[in-house]
Amino acid sequence: MSLPTSRAARAGQYLALLAYLVFLAFPFLWLLSTAFKPARELGSLHPTWIPEQPTLDNFRQAFDEQPLLQAAANSLITAVSAALIAVVIATPMAYVMARHRGRLATAATGWVVVSQAFPFVLVIIPLFLVLKNLHLINTLWGLILVYVVWSLPFALWMLAGYVRAVPAELEEAAAVDGAGRVRTLVSVVAPLLAPGIVATALFAFITAWNEFFFALVLLKTPEKQTLPVVLTHFLGAEGVADLGPLAAAAFLATLPSLVLFAFIQRRITGGMTAGAVRG
Repeated sequence: MSLPTSRAARAGQYLALLAYLVFLAFPFLWLLSTAFKPARELGSLHPTWIPEQPTLDNFRQAFDEQPLLQAAANSLITAVSAALIAVVIATPMAYVMARHRGRLATAATGWVVVSQAFPFVLVIIPLFLVLKNLHLINTLWGLILVYVVWSLPFALWMLAGYVRAVPAELEEAAAVDGAGRVRTLVSVVAPLLAPGIVATALFAFITAWNEFFFALVLLKTPEKQTLPVVLTHFLGAEGVADLGPLAAAAFLATLPSLVLFAFIQRRITGGMTAGAVRG
């Protein structure tokens, strides 16, 4: 391949990447613009990207109309709890699935594939009945249990890939030094899995933070509802949205995921590099 052709291909790749980033950023930037627009600009026939008279009235109105802080606290409790529990359960299971080829690993792989094929609507009725018998309807713990079960297959599959990347020679060396299986997992494998554990926890957190359907069905009282459910309260009886407060509340709801990912992604990259050097 000639040099001009190589440069043209690279320029095309960068152009495609830029177009993809613009495509991803457009909804968030428009949401941010709408959140700071006064009612007069929201009803304008010629909308602008930058608000002509930025205002915080939409944010004040959103907090006055709906219990956003309580809903955010509920979402935070469920998302953090589900992420931690899923990671604690998935880590040893992923180790067994990756290191030991047998019926258990085959069954676990099949479970991962099959579980991702079931739509929410198909499982909600039996799930509701099970939680009702356990007296977990309209409780955050019931919702946490659902999120753990729902995110566990993908978390297991994701962590198993990280376990396979850890050289088995490190475990053999630990065994020669007299370390047992549990100590090897905790002292040798787990530190090298730190980037994978963080990435898996982040996935489980974002999944639970943004989930709407299960929270809508399982949580009845307003003080138990999560943030995605409360956002629907800005819609009127005829489906007409209170656009300004809705945009302000939705913007605030997206911030935790963005901030968390921005804060952790450098540590994920650094941990992967460190793990590669140690390996």
